[in-house]
Amino acid sequence: MLPNDVINMGTKLKSGDKVEWKTSQGKTKGKVQKKVTSPMKIKGHKVEASKDEPQFLVKSSKTGAKAAHKPSALKKV
Repeated sequence: MLPNDVINMGTKLKSGDKVEWKTSQGKTKGKVQKKVTSPMKIKGHKVEASKDEPQFLVKSSKTGAKAAHKPSALKKV
């Protein structure tokens, strides 16, 4: 079970929201493309998303690269 703050963040995010997340190079900013609620692949990486544990497809503002992140990794800006 996820903590309430993680669940709440996941329900607050939507397509077009500006978010930031941590990377090995520091913080990165981008936009939420969509909520992912089923398994998928991005650039050969499997995303284990489900309705109970969704992830968000985000697009980096700097590089244009897309990646999926858990709600707990994203901060709305």
